[in-house]
Amino acid sequence: MVLSERSLKALAGVHPDLVRVVHQAALGSPFPFIVTEGLRTIERQRELFAKKLSRTMKSRHLTGHAIDFVPVVDGEVTWKTPAFHVVIAAFKKAASEIGVAVVSGGDWPSFRDYPHLELDRKVFP
Repeated sequence: MVLSERSLKALAGVHPDLVRVVHQAALGSPFPFIVTEGLRTIERQRELFAKKLSRTMKSRHLTGHAIDFVPVVDGEVTWKTPAFHVVIAAFKKAASEIGVAVVSGGDWPSFRDYPHLELDRKVFP
């Protein structure tokens, strides 16, 4: 899969290792996906936090260490969890292949944020 113009724009300012993971995942993901957001300004983060669309003001998006994405199934964006699992698996496989440590928001124990992928804080503080 070739990343869309929207995805490429959303990757501007994102850490190069995470960009490599996204490009590698695009080649192997059974479902296409759209990167909806990468690097955020503090103003954007404040807006999302105020609307309760983010739970922190210390988001990894502020440093370019995170992306949000959405799967596309049969040409349509979907928010259904099974599609996220498929794309998350492609991200994890891609990250493993190129040696970049990532964490999926879908793996968080207290709040599952399936559209979120970030570089592992232990390796990328």
